[in-house]
Amino acid sequence: MSQFYAVSSFTFNSSALSCDCLAHRFGNAADRPNRMRRYPSDMTDEEWALVRDALPVPAWLEGRGGQPEGYCHRQMLDAIRYVTDNGIKWRSMPADFPSWDRVYAYFCRWRDQGLVQEFHDRLRGRLREAEGRAEEPTAAIIDSQSVKGAASVPAVSRGYDGGKKINGRRRHVITDCLGLLLVVLVTAGNVTDRQAARVLFPRLRERFRKITLVWADGGYRGRLVAWAQEKLQLTLEVVKRSDDMTGFVVLPRRWVVERTLGWLMRSRRLVRDFETLPASSEAFIYFSQAMLMSRRLARRAAAPPAARPRWTIAA
Repeated sequence: MSQFYAVSSFTFNSSALSCDCLAHRFGNAADRPNRMRRYPSDMTDEEWALVRDALPVPAWLEGRGGQPEGYCHRQMLDAIRYVTDNGIKWRSMPADFPSWDRVYAYFCRWRDQGLVQEFHDRLRGRLREAEGRAEEPTAAIIDSQSVKGAASVPAVSRGYDGGKKINGRRRHVITDCLGLLLVVLVTAGNVTDRQAARVLFPRLRERFRKITLVWADGGYRGRLVAWAQEKLQLTLEVVKRSDDMTGFVVLPRRWVVERTLGWLMRSRRLVRDFETLPASSEAFIYFSQAMLMSRRLARRAAAPPAARPRWTIAA
């Protein structure tokens, strides 16, 4: 994991003090004026103050190659948030943002180098601490969500989900007890929950050594329970729906991950799957949740101590 964003004292390369991102402080973006923030997806100054310190340091600033960036990091993130929130095409980027191909290249670099996941995980750790929890969770919940695939989704990475009758892709997610994402995997729609869990559980165990208990629905029962216990020392507890239940019923623990899947649908880019690569879909999921967490953290920082909200989870 790379270093945190530098917060030391600095001097600008130009006389106009427009932004405190690293591209303005040490890169080639000092002469680019800051854009007027006008969209709901744009970061406020309070939100940027929190997001800035969680950004990974660029490789060129650490002496690992590459050229100093010529575009403001805050503008780049606002542009990606705009795409995530509004579901537009990359080529339909509003003119007040940097050119779409530069923003897309920035997005691809974060996706391919794992920076979006690193950025998301830092915000998750800060939000958990703000909620009075330890930075690393000890229990998790797993579930999946099927979404229709657009024409841009190739046949090799799409499939038909017979249970939901959806032709597209399936998002498999594991969250903590606050509903914050821990691991994400996007597969073809015909990949079952148990098949995806055999990929997700080793990743979960490798990254979160303290987690020993995972709650799931009936789709994960069977040999998977014994396999998780024997191979990974994970206790997989299936929360079943009673046969005498009728209509909508909130099930213990399972409602937490269901709510997280509902949060994803607030971002129009995630209402359907438009991405050629499943990795791009996973990156947009992380960006969507990073938006949610940064807004929560900014609201908590702005509110007086007596009025700070707490998102508690019922047992």
